[in-house]
Amino acid sequence: MTVADSGKDADTELAEIATFGYERARDELVNVVKMLEQGGMDLDDSLALWERGEALANRCEEHLAGARTRVENALARSETGSD
Repeated sequence: MTVADSGKDADTELAEIATFGYERARDELVNVVKMLEQGGMDLDDSLALWERGEALANRCEEHLAGARTRVENALARSETGSD
């Protein structure tokens, strides 16, 4: 089965990624990278997989940015409390 034959519209798949938690997005990104490194796909499938990988990487970045903000806020609160 190819990426194009997965039965889901590409836009729907990419929109679904917005609901993924960090670990799921990271794990799927690892799989996408492995598949791209193996090669052997036609150009359209490779591009679709690359687009999915980009969306997964962006989702991971969103989670990491949120975590970074939470840590910074917690540190700021603790500094304010100790003054």
